[in-house]
Amino acid sequence: MTNSFEGAGSEGVGDGTRAVRAGLPEPVKHEPTLPGPVFAAHFHLPGEPTGSYTYGRDENPTWTHLERAIGELEAPGRDGVETLVFASGMAAISAVLFSQLSAGDTVVLPDDGYQVLPLVRGQLEAYGIEVRTAPTGGDAQLDVLDGAKLLWIETPSNPGLDVCDVRRLAEAAHARGALVAVDNTLATPLGQRPLELGADFSVASGTKQLTGHGDVLLGYVTGADASAMASVRRWRKIVGAIPGPMEAWLAHRSLATLQMRVDRQNATAQVIAETLRDWPEELGVRYPGLPGDPSHKIASQQMRRFGCVVSFTLPTRARADRFLDALRLVDDATSFGGVRSTAERRGRWGGDAVPEGFIRFSVGAEDPEDLVADVRRALAESAK
Repeated sequence: MTNSFEGAGSEGVGDGTRAVRAGLPEPVKHEPTLPGPVFAAHFHLPGEPTGSYTYGRDENPTWTHLERAIGELEAPGRDGVETLVFASGMAAISAVLFSQLSAGDTVVLPDDGYQVLPLVRGQLEAYGIEVRTAPTGGDAQLDVLDGAKLLWIETPSNPGLDVCDVRRLAEAAHARGALVAVDNTLATPLGQRPLELGADFSVASGTKQLTGHGDVLLGYVTGADASAMASVRRWRKIVGAIPGPMEAWLAHRSLATLQMRVDRQNATAQVIAETLRDWPEELGVRYPGLPGDPSHKIASQQMRRFGCVVSFTLPTRARADRFLDALRLVDDATSFGGVRSTAERRGRWGGDAVPEGFIRFSVGAEDPEDLVADVRRALAESAK
């Protein structure tokens, strides 16, 4: 099953065209453009158990379409790239870490990344794996790379939005014999392409902006090293961390609007960040798209879009709670990247080293002027 778009110079087209066409099968008369989800635990398999589809934990045609689509977004025009989809972003993250590392190995993790990573660290250490940590900003990972087997990068970091130089770190890691994985969730493939920057794996939660509607849990791993990806595939088979066919189909359907959503959300995030930056109070605003942001220089060199998440800090927990309560167009909810704006006081989860008044704001697809008015009004009301 081939895709005529994939073989027609797809690397030279725009992001919108690629997102709309990615992963689609050859057109067949009277068949849908995007075939519906295949619900099958097993497939007809007379004789020897060979071929693409044998058992539902190993492969599914609906996954195949989605995996090809994501691969075309992560590494357009590049041969030998494989993508595997998972039941969630954490399933994808775990698959890379636990398939590539063994007792006695060393891994470098960010100390300012996703708040579940400390739980992952505990499990890795329980398996006899040494875990070193370093902050994302300033390429601090360089100081702890010696002897590591895997470097895990999260850039921009969640929730602090620091950025590191992926190309520089990948070159340094490879020189020391280490593999490099980049969590690309905040950026999406339309924001940056880690494999082009030298990474071995691009890993992401498709739950967030990739699918963008807050109705799918999904993760994926994209890589170009056949041996390493075979280990990731084996791990998926062993633990059964597979997505349902309906989730995979919904994710593929959602990719068609990815470029439109990303461009709208990123443009509005820039406006929101500028509004917060210019507010009379000092709010410690972070957004890689702001020229004055500590991350802006390197982000502008390796990112094509700066993301839909803005962070800032209100003086107290009570002020942050009042601000969130005063918002009318923004839901108080976790996660990010959806078409409906969300915000939360991130410290309520207890896993992030952030002040009590720290707000992670995920900009949706609402009209920019409406969101700006809502934020300005909530800031003013919460200050009373």
